[in-house]
Amino acid sequence: MVINPTYLAQRTRQSVNWNDAKRRVLRSYREWIRSAPEIQTMYSLSIPVAQLRTKMRSEFERHRFVNQIGVVDVLLFQSHSEYQETLNYWKQLPHILKYFRTDEDPSARLPQNFMHGFLEGRN
Repeated sequence: MVINPTYLAQRTRQSVNWNDAKRRVLRSYREWIRSAPEIQTMYSLSIPVAQLRTKMRSEFERHRFVNQIGVVDVLLFQSHSEYQETLNYWKQLPHILKYFRTDEDPSARLPQNFMHGFLEGRN
């Protein structure tokens, strides 16, 4: 496998307006969803493609109600850098599986609020 650091590289830019931001988010979402089978085979995951796509959608849904265009631009940049690192095989298996850790391990979930975490002894 030839390493090409410019593969999938994009220039960082700001969204002109909300329509542009929405178009860019949908494009990023579609890129992730379409690459799920490739990610599964590349990293030899035992996770079905449907579950990968569900996790990808939930990561996008986490930020659904962001209402500042600058924050959307930063999230898009982070999403694309993750996408580039994933498809260029710059990540290792634990980096991919960290997204599924909370689904498998109930102790990995964050406490509901500060007081619950404090009483459990977490920092």
